[in-house]
Amino acid sequence: MKNIGLIIVIFSLALSTFGQESNLAKLKKANKQYEGFSYSKAIKTFEESADNSITTRRKLGDSYQKVGDLEKAEEIYAEIVKSDKATAEDIYTYASLLEENKKYTQADTWMEKFVSMMPQDKRAIAYKKNKDAYNQLLKDKGQFKIKNLDINSAQEDFAPVFYKDKVLFASSREGVKPIRRKWNWNKLPFLDIYQANKADNYELSMAKRFEKRKFNKKYHEGPVAFNKEETKMWFTRNNYQGKSTDGTIKLQIWSSEINEDGKWSKPVAFPLNSNEYSVGHASISPDGKWMYFASDMPGGLGGVDIYKIEIKEDGTYGKAINLGNKINTEGNEMFPMVHQDGMLFFASDGLAGLGGLDVFVAQLKDDGSIGKVMNLGTPINSSKDDFAFILDNSAKGGYFSSNREGGKGDDDIYSFTLLKPFTFGKIIKGTAKDKKGNILADAIINLYDENGNVIETTTADANGQYEFQVEADKKFTLEGKKEKYFDGQNTADTHTEEDVVIADLVLEKDPGLSLYALITDKKTGEPLENVTVILTDNMTGTSETYITPTTGDLRKALQGKKLGDRGSYNLTLQKEGYFTKTVTYNTEFDHEGQYDVHANLDLGMDPEVKDLSEMVQINPINFDLNKYNIRPDAAKELDKIVEVMNKYPKMVVELGSHTDCRGSKAYNERLSDRRAKASAAYIKARITNPERIYGKGYGESRLLNDCACEGRVKSDCSEEEHAKNRRTEFKVISTGNDKVKVVNTSSDSFDK
Repeated sequence: MKNIGLIIVIFSLALSTFGQESNLAKLKKANKQYEGFSYSKAIKTFEESADNSITTRRKLGDSYQKVGDLEKAEEIYAEIVKSDKATAEDIYTYASLLEENKKYTQADTWMEKFVSMMPQDKRAIAYKKNKDAYNQLLKDKGQFKIKNLDINSAQEDFAPVFYKDKVLFASSREGVKPIRRKWNWNKLPFLDIYQANKADNYELSMAKRFEKRKFNKKYHEGPVAFNKEETKMWFTRNNYQGKSTDGTIKLQIWSSEINEDGKWSKPVAFPLNSNEYSVGHASISPDGKWMYFASDMPGGLGGVDIYKIEIKEDGTYGKAINLGNKINTEGNEMFPMVHQDGMLFFASDGLAGLGGLDVFVAQLKDDGSIGKVMNLGTPINSSKDDFAFILDNSAKGGYFSSNREGGKGDDDIYSFTLLKPFTFGKIIKGTAKDKKGNILADAIINLYDENGNVIETTTADANGQYEFQVEADKKFTLEGKKEKYFDGQNTADTHTEEDVVIADLVLEKDPGLSLYALITDKKTGEPLENVTVILTDNMTGTSETYITPTTGDLRKALQGKKLGDRGSYNLTLQKEGYFTKTVTYNTEFDHEGQYDVHANLDLGMDPEVKDLSEMVQINPINFDLNKYNIRPDAAKELDKIVEVMNKYPKMVVELGSHTDCRGSKAYNERLSDRRAKASAAYIKARITNPERIYGKGYGESRLLNDCACEGRVKSDCSEEEHAKNRRTEFKVISTGNDKVKVVNTSSDSFDK
């Protein structure tokens, strides 16, 4: 983009001279041609002057760059950077040319040198944070489908904007004019504002000048912007009233409104217009309260910066506000476009990109501050200039401009279809490697959401690196797969202020023998994640701790084991909300491959309960009338409790016995307490750590219904209703992980 893309546009008539000239005269002539933007002529004259000073070589290299001969510009700057007089800016320019010529590895080398010379430069800081940006940006993530439009001419066509059912854009295409003025820079006609019909597929047709008598004048006009109602227009044009002190003509913003007659009014100058600096590329916020624009006015961060300014209700303007260093750099930022969904699109050659101008999107927060800034990557961006990106209100498609290879003219308009929405989240990046730290190239990396669904899959590059763009304030699981390696897992939490979350994956080499265990929820059978598994080798006494991923499993490579060996392992399973359990797995390794622990042992975890009846079905425990000895049918039910308590050797249980209201209160308490202690004694004799259960009789003190009958109170309840109160309960007092002190307050209990 060799024209309006460099906002400091200057117009000057070329001077011609005749006859033989000395080298000094030729150098003087070349400098005038350069200052007048006659770059093609300047190249020839600079070379004829035979001046090899670094200043002249720099201007020669810049001239080649301006006319689009980037290979020659690179060649000139390759000489410049070898000089001891080369500046940091020379180094940056050379690195940028290498980028534009797709020589990214060489560009990295020179950017490292630039960083060492200018560590505080915003461009250096951006590079350090995104050293691998090129490789990532070159990957097409399937977000855009682009098309070069048939409407493009052999000249310049760029900066489209939506207007009613049409699209307006800037163009230097040849038209029928009595006088054809051409600009010295590229010898193309001056820019005019054009309009075209827009089809549903974003194709453009029937280009013609827009309001040619009102807006399209002698020199450059465009690009344009409109308010939401499309009743007011802002457009960029050359300053016709005067030149700067150095003799150049700057860009200005002018506005026009639809009057009562339905016609555009006489243009009005933007109050910040100046002879000494440029303002242009206006974009109006959807609410009409702010205008965003580009300018090289004094006080910026360097080059061209993007500003915003309040548009007051009476149409006057507030004070220009620089968008700050999240957007602006020492390079050039321009072509802002504000979208109704809270996004700011703009072009920059100072932020990390693929070369030249790249298109970026920034999050506009409700308070007006700038959130995350992202490079749109391939295919929107290329090694050339990519800019003037616009997105329609449906957020389904739009247009951008580029001078990339394969176009029809100097700058072309491209349409795009948005296949995936923009998300301002975080980046998860990491490296796949083995336990020794060796890089695992081409590992398959799966990204899972909080529900265990695969949301994206990528392949680690030659350096084992991978990257995912994800939402903020979420938890993700990563899984790495590679042939002859066990799967590796890791988690990434984006509840953080950092833009990048590092989550490496370590994959273990498959030695031939391994243990595999799948831990599940006992009730649902679903895999359990975040289970702490302490795996102890009983042969060596060594222990390792694992945390299960969303798949609820773990794999242990058995290094040093061989066929014929025996193995013995304890697995202790711990998870909040579940009973801790320990199982022992014994096996003989009689075949190669994987040994599934869960195929031989119960690795289902029981959710913690308050009553054992929630875990195991316990039928009523019956006693003979006025007796408390354990009958065979009662022993069968108590054995169920024995089994559970031996399964969980730290569980503490209170066995509570209850009666109905019939009989005296004192008698019922004594009877229930004797039945409780007899039942507890039966269990104590059959479990480890027998102090973990105690019996307590409650008599009729905790009736489940309104069937009281003590003293003068008589009950008319049925036998079925009384039976509900005659029960034995098994309350879980402690799971073993908490330190609950058991207190027995029964007045007639052997445990008190």
